[in-house]
Amino acid sequence: MTATAHRRVLLMIGLWLGGLTAWSDDWPQWMGPRRDGVWRETGILERFPDAGLVPRWKTAIRGGYVGPAVAGNRLFLLDRQAGTMPERKKGETSLPQIPGNERVLCLDAATGARVWEHTYDCAYRIDYPAGPRATPVIADGRVFTLGAMGDLRCLRAGDGTLVWSRQLLMEFQLSDPPLWGWAGHPVLDGNRLICLVGGPGSAVVAFDKETGREEWRALTAVEIGYAPPALYTVNGRRELIVWHPDGVAGLAPETGAVLWSHAYPVGGKPQRPEVAIAMPRLEGDRLLLTSFYQGSLLLQLAVDGPKVVWNRRSTSKSTMNDGLHAVMTTPLFKDGFIYGCCGFGELRCLDAATGDRRWETYAATGGKKAFFGTAFLVEHEDRAVVWNDQGELILARLEPEGYTEISRTRLLEPLENTRGRTVLWCAPAFANRCVYVHNGHDLICVSLAAGPS
Repeated sequence: MTATAHRRVLLMIGLWLGGLTAWSDDWPQWMGPRRDGVWRETGILERFPDAGLVPRWKTAIRGGYVGPAVAGNRLFLLDRQAGTMPERKKGETSLPQIPGNERVLCLDAATGARVWEHTYDCAYRIDYPAGPRATPVIADGRVFTLGAMGDLRCLRAGDGTLVWSRQLLMEFQLSDPPLWGWAGHPVLDGNRLICLVGGPGSAVVAFDKETGREEWRALTAVEIGYAPPALYTVNGRRELIVWHPDGVAGLAPETGAVLWSHAYPVGGKPQRPEVAIAMPRLEGDRLLLTSFYQGSLLLQLAVDGPKVVWNRRSTSKSTMNDGLHAVMTTPLFKDGFIYGCCGFGELRCLDAATGDRRWETYAATGGKKAFFGTAFLVEHEDRAVVWNDQGELILARLEPEGYTEISRTRLLEPLENTRGRTVLWCAPAFANRCVYVHNGHDLICVSLAAGPS
């Protein structure tokens, strides 16, 4: 073979491998491979068919709010089988202890067939006790899970064998779990699995991923909240951003050393319990925080510490008339604009330079004002994929000029009754040119490929 022919063969192999990469990608943790809420697979349909989408497969699962994680040909999920609710005395207001178990479930991602399951006893003493919240993390043949009562576990992805476990509530001598349970999705940084924990000096803890041994602990907070820790590089330095209801801090991920901290809310006391759920988002050196009670805060992360760019908070609790008061939706922050769902289901666009509102719409969350109206937002090429709490999948363009809907279809029925509505609060996973979603009863896989699957 001549040198020219050899180069042509190598080029063809490279293009073929590149095509395989474009064809299939994983969703091995909360918000995808890079934890940034971007779906990078190509060959995805431009519009949904008029007749809707038919699932490739459907399988029954148990209760919970956990979004699936997909790695290779395996899907991982946590759910819960509840026991009998204990009898309540008249006038009793404390949260009951509800018997039951949590389960780590591994399925074949192509067929939905069960590969293995790992079950452990887990009595709940939390509000919204339907099931666990935190998406598994998949890496290096291991699956890392965090249950709603603080059961942190590492299993072998191949067969579900338990490698190590920690019980955060007992081991860190906490009197109570968070009101809504442990929900901050753990983040893996090299050999460290980093989690919100709680207790004096241990609001956030790093564990060795191989052994579960504690590597470092940092920060003290009255509540740890529910916002996932986030890893970013800012001003040339890697930082672990931890936001809890009393403030936000940047830590050295290798040691837990505090690089900077800032009180939040600014100049006031947090509401208790605080709805700090959305993951902090970074664009350049600007960090966005948003919550239901406190509105939105934009910080500029300078080398000598953070500076407030703006802090927008509504003066009306019934209309959320200023800023972005997110509940469960981690917003998109791109090209100098912020897109997110406010507390009554308003999908809003803010100008990141000032915090001024550019537009809002209820179209993405059900068409009308709804308390805690929620939609999960994922970027894909020049558009967004929206999964709302009514079981609708939407393709739309989110631009400073406005919201443009391309197509929508209903995939699942919402089943949980709360706040006067029936909702579905489980994040989607996008992998293998498919979407994987559930409603706490049925888990489905739906192909979104543009051509034959």
